[in-house]
Amino acid sequence: MNALPLILTVFVACAVEAVEALTIVLAAGLTREWRSTFQGMAVALVALAAVVGVLGPTITLLPLGALRLVVGALLAIFGLQWLRKAILRATGHKALHDEASAYLREVAAAKAAGSASRRGWVSDWYAFTLAFKGVLLEGLEVVFIVLTFGANQKNIGAAVIGAAAAVVVVTVVGVAVRAPLSKVPENAMKFAVGIMLTSFGTFWGAEGAGVSWPGNDAALLVLVPVIALVSLGFTLWLRRGGAGAAAGPAPAPAHETEEVPGR
Repeated sequence: MNALPLILTVFVACAVEAVEALTIVLAAGLTREWRSTFQGMAVALVALAAVVGVLGPTITLLPLGALRLVVGALLAIFGLQWLRKAILRATGHKALHDEASAYLREVAAAKAAGSASRRGWVSDWYAFTLAFKGVLLEGLEVVFIVLTFGANQKNIGAAVIGAAAAVVVVTVVGVAVRAPLSKVPENAMKFAVGIMLTSFGTFWGAEGAGVSWPGNDAALLVLVPVIALVSLGFTLWLRRGGAGAAAGPAPAPAHETEEVPGR
């Protein structure tokens, strides 16, 4: 894979996480206080930088075969989980994740929370912790995507560019409209990301296990469409009532913050 497909793949995957983090940060900042919100974001970013500093050099030192086997398996697992949720939402078996509704729930919780300071440097502890947890949890997924894709392709720099571009674009748009990006077709993005993670995970995991793909990287041009067609086939099958389809969508949890793969 050359640099441009790597950048675009990481950009789309990280944009999903950035939208979810932005929703939480806007709820904290607009409802409570921006100073404590930015402090929470800053501490989370420092923690993420420490994780990258520890894991980054370590993961690149692993033998390429073992790295591709382990990372490929993890990507395939995460990708299949993303695909499963996207298919269930597309067929009405699971409630669509609505950023506007998630934002309103966070706003309501923020307004109901009491005010408390910590050690004089954080004036609003609720805004601090809300921003910290949101940025840290979604940021850990971004770090995982960057390290796995970048290390496998021996191009951490291109993966970082894709992730940074996603965060900057989502942040600029979110700040400009001062609202959650509820118009973003998030389930379609997750469907596409699930296909990509599953495809690359299958490809790299098989390579790590000793499989030689016909055409090398060009095999992805077949593997990605095949997984996409299979996923669309399951979507159509479930829409027609396959596998004992449920009568209607499940209600969303009261404080759903989405979406750690596997949760």
